[in-house]
This record gives sequence, C-alpha cells and structure tokens, in this order.
Amino acid sequence: MFILSNHNTIANHFMAEIRDADVQKDSMRFRRNMERLGEVFAYEISKVLPYEEFEVQTPLGLSNVKMIKELPVLVTILRAGLPLHQGMLNIFDHADSAFISAYRKHKKSGDFIIQMEYVSTPDLNGKTVIICDPMLATGRSMVLCCKEILANYKIKELHIVSVIASQEGIAHVKANVPNARFWLGAIDEEMTTKAYIVPGLGDAGDLAFGQKV
Repeated sequence: MFILSNHNTIANHFMAEIRDADVQKDSMRFRRNMERLGEVFAYEISKVLPYEEFEVQTPLGLSNVKMIKELPVLVTILRAGLPLHQGMLNIFDHADSAFISAYRKHKKSGDFIIQMEYVSTPDLNGKTVIICDPMLATGRSMVLCCKEILANYKIKELHIVSVIASQEGIAHVKANVPNARFWLGAIDEEMTTKAYIVPGLGDAGDLAFGQKV
C-alpha cells in the first residue's frame, strides 16, 4: 500500500487545496488539483510496472531506452473520477480507458444501495488495470466495480487509486478484492452516518461538476 501523505512531496499541497473549504469554491481549481494528483499517482505506479529496452533513433545515432513493456488500462467510476482519470491519462497518454457508471441510490430510510448502470471497456484479459475513484468511503462501489471486471476478464494485476480513503473502506475492499494493490493520498479515520469521510473533503463529484439533483 502506497500512501502519498506519508511522503514529503509537493503533492501534499494539492491535497491541502482539495480539502480547503475556501479553495473548493473554485471548481476549476478543484478539478485541476485532482488532475495533478492523478499525474502523481500515475508516475508512482509507473515505477512498479515491467520495462524492456527499446532502440530509439536520434538525429545523431541510436539510443537504448527502458520503456514500459505494456501500458495499463485506466478505469474510472463516473462522474467524480473523471478529473483524477484525466491526470493519469496525461502520464499514460497512450493507454486505453474504461468507464463504469455507479452511484449511491438513497432510500427514504437514509440508507443507500450502490447502483451500477453500465460498463464501457476494452478487452482486459491479460492486462494491468488501474481503477480510480477520488473517495473510498464504505468501499462498496469499488468492490462492486472490481467484481464486475474480475467476473468478466482474467486481468494480470489490479491497482486501486483513491485520493482519500477511510479505514473501513480499505478493510472492505481488502476482504473482497484481496489481490488489489492500493495507491492512496491519505487515510481518514472516521465516517458520518451518511457514509461521508471525516475530515475528508465533501462530495468530490459536486465539487468538480456542480451539485446534482
């Protein structure tokens, strides 16, 4: 498990801004900070991928360069995950992408279920898959999406990226998707009765794209 906040890095400035209630008023800034964090995560993940040596023709000769053997497939959960996904795509700029529509469907009792509408994906068989979602609260939506992928494809490796995660969410995902590798910005200890992470940052989708009805 890689936890970004455990390291001294400029990325912690981006983390501070996405949490800051005053800075959050600028939705463009919020999206950009999510995107920059996606770039940081992609760079860190790139260090553990398999590489091989390629020969590159320069204007003056040949140069041997180690490059990623096979790019991962980037998966995100709509809609909140889009800026984070874009940041990762900025780094893995030739990678294929997949999209999952999943959301909380609230009941009158205050409880909620996770509703999945559709999955749009290339062939994931034999691929390294990176699935990102800004917030890992209960972990229920992440587990649902991972199980959907794993039920239909024999993937090689599964990486989960989340900017802020709860201890409960991590435990739930570990119990149900034990082979996944985590890349997290920070881990927060608490959740509200409505399953929002505390201190967290609020609703990432609303902050990025405006409040939903």
